[in-house]
Amino acid sequence: MSQVKSEFALALNQICAERGIDPKVVIESIKQAILAALKRDLGVAEEEVLVGYAVSVNEDTGAIAVEKDGQDATPAGFGRIAAQVAKQVIMQRVREAEKDAIITEYQDKIGTLVTGMILRFDGPNVVVDIGRGQAIMPLTETITNEFYRLNQRVAVYIKEIRDTYKGQAIIVSRSAPELVQELFAREVPEVGSKSVEIVAIARESGHRTKIAVKSNEDGVDPVGSCVGQKGVRVQAVINELNGEKIDIVEYSDNLAEFVKSALAPAEGLDVKIDDKKRKVTVTVPDDQLSLAIGRGGQNARLAAKLTGYKIDIKGETIKDTVTVTGTEDFEIDQLGLGSKVRNTLLDLKITTIKALEEKLPSLKDQLTELDPRAFEETGKAITRWYKKQNMAREEAEKMAHYLADRAAESK
Repeated sequence: MSQVKSEFALALNQICAERGIDPKVVIESIKQAILAALKRDLGVAEEEVLVGYAVSVNEDTGAIAVEKDGQDATPAGFGRIAAQVAKQVIMQRVREAEKDAIITEYQDKIGTLVTGMILRFDGPNVVVDIGRGQAIMPLTETITNEFYRLNQRVAVYIKEIRDTYKGQAIIVSRSAPELVQELFAREVPEVGSKSVEIVAIARESGHRTKIAVKSNEDGVDPVGSCVGQKGVRVQAVINELNGEKIDIVEYSDNLAEFVKSALAPAEGLDVKIDDKKRKVTVTVPDDQLSLAIGRGGQNARLAAKLTGYKIDIKGETIKDTVTVTGTEDFEIDQLGLGSKVRNTLLDLKITTIKALEEKLPSLKDQLTELDPRAFEETGKAITRWYKKQNMAREEAEKMAHYLADRAAESK
């Protein structure tokens, strides 16, 4: 019999009480761990069963005994190993209990804004310290043209608690439209108090966001409240998003008026509505057509997202019609290019990374004219994208193995 000091039992009960762990669960884990250690000591394969062996742990004295067929079978010197194993199991259970407590705490904070600090990088993911716990910001939740550095402080939106191959994880986002809403709630007292309501948000993170606001109180200007004196409030949000452009428009129950506001800064618009097809046709003065559509179709695309209607835009005399649904997605947006470069590529009908890679050498002069660093930075962005894709693929493979193992265990 291997005798461990009775302080073990006292410490076990104290730790379990402080951390909210059931001592019986810890004791059972210790037994299983001792059996695993015994297998290694006896040279038995891990998957084999130790027939006739049993481990007992006295919760009162802390004594650990190994028996075979009812007889003491503790190997010489095994007491030290048993004590070490018990310590490791207890510490593991403590860490698991602390993690569970943190997950439970942040479960109630889903949908809120927190300020965190970049702790480290885990493959394509960013690990963020958000106070009591650590959160994961996956590649898909980052702002594409934003680059993160260690110890950088960033505002993040707590999006969800997600199961991963490493267990449950807190997922935060910088690209979620809700982040913009929470930032306005922080910077604009009227939004925080609900006297001004953000009705809809359309966002292309890192580039541009449109928000529609309305007042719930007489005498309160919703747009003016969000902009602030000399633009100080909206500028605070823009600074937090590293220069992302933000358009604030007033929401209207009159769809035609709402569409006109959503397509600002274009003016003089004529709107016809087809509710059955959820489509609006907008006729624009020829000199306002480019403003209504925007570079790369961005203005019209965001307006469609904001209103929830498909938008057909045509000029008064120009016959060509531009149709946007708000669901358009361009692969080159994953590169995080600047707005000038991105919109120039879209004007050239370059929307995929492969096409950009093939045509990049021929675009050198055009990109350099926009910005002396644009050509080189675009090449680096393509290289980073391929590197991230490889990292993401490795993460996906790990997750697939994890899910396969879980499925096998459940059979």
